[in-house]
Amino acid sequence: MSRRLAEVARKVGVSEATVSRVLNGKPGVSEQTREAVLTALDVLGYERPTKLRGERARLVGLVLPELQNPIFPAFAEVVGGALAQQGFTPVLCTQTAGGVSEADYVELLLGQQVSGIVFAGGHYAQRDATHGHYARLTSRQLPVVLINASIDELPFPRVSCDDEVAIEQAVGHLVALGHTRVGLVLGPVDHVPSERKLQAARAVAGRLGIELGAHQVVRSAYSLESGQAAARRLLREGVTGIVCASDPLALGAIRAARRAGLRVPDDVSVVGYDDSAFMNCTEPPLTTVRQPIEPMGRAAIDLLVSQINGAAVPQDELLFEPELVVRGSTAPAPAAARRT
Repeated sequence: MSRRLAEVARKVGVSEATVSRVLNGKPGVSEQTREAVLTALDVLGYERPTKLRGERARLVGLVLPELQNPIFPAFAEVVGGALAQQGFTPVLCTQTAGGVSEADYVELLLGQQVSGIVFAGGHYAQRDATHGHYARLTSRQLPVVLINASIDELPFPRVSCDDEVAIEQAVGHLVALGHTRVGLVLGPVDHVPSERKLQAARAVAGRLGIELGAHQVVRSAYSLESGQAAARRLLREGVTGIVCASDPLALGAIRAARRAGLRVPDDVSVVGYDDSAFMNCTEPPLTTVRQPIEPMGRAAIDLLVSQINGAAVPQDELLFEPELVVRGSTAPAPAAARRT
C-alpha cells in the first residue's frame, strides 16, 4: 500500500497524504487533483478502490491498425496532444498480425473504465469484417469517434477526409498532364474509403473522357510490397499514371516501375495519398493528396469530449477537404501516350 501511495504521489506531484485522502474518499482535495490521482492509478496499473471503480477514468483509448504506415503515428500524435489539452490520457492500442485483435482491445479498454475510444482505421471501414465489438460499445453508451469512412450501420460520429475530392484531385492532375491511361491501386474490395475512391474515379474519368476499365483497377493490401505487386499488373496494361490509396502503396508503385526499367516520372507518374512523414524526402519526392490530419484529429477529440460531458453530437460524417501536393513523381505523359 505504501509503495502504491508513493508511486502515485510522485506521478501526480502531490503528497502521499493527499493520495490517501483521494483513495479513502476524504474531503479537502480539489476535483482536479482527485482526477489526476485516479488517472495515475490507471496508468500505473493499480486497481481503483472498490467504491471508485464505477467512475470512468480520464483515459481515452486510441485504437490503430498499425504503426508502419506513417499516417497512423501522425494521427496518434495529434490526437494525443488534443487529449492532453483536455485533461485526458491516451491509451494507445496497436494491432499486429496474429496479435491482440481490435475486439480484444475493446474489452481491455472497457476493463480500464476508459472515458471514450477513438478509432483511426479498423474493422469499421470494412464491410466483411466482424463488428460485434462496436455493438458492445453502443450498449455501454461509451463515447466513440471514428476517423475516416465507416460502414453506414454504425451509430458513431465520424471525422473523414473527403475521398471523392481526393480522387478528383489526383486523377484530374494526371489528366491535365496528358495522361489518358490511368490506373488505380486501392484497398480491399470491402474497404469503404476505397469504394468511395473508385466511384469518384469512374465519375471523373467519364467527365474527362478517359477510359477506366476493370483491368485498370487493382486491389491491394496496404503495404509497400503489395503496392509493388499491384502496380506491376497495371504497368503490364500500359498505364502511364498510377493513383494509389496510400503513400506506402505509391512507394511500392515507384519500385515496380524501376524494376520494369521505367523512369518515374518520365515514363510513369505516381500519386500517393496521405502526405505522411518524409514523402518530400523520397526519390523522387512524392506527389500526393494530403489529409488534413491536424484539424481532423482535433475535431475528433472535440466530438469525443462533448460526448463525455453529456452533450449530444451529430451522428453523421464531418468531411474535411484534402490538398493535392505536387512534387517530383508526376510529369507530363510520354509523347507517344498523349491524347492527340
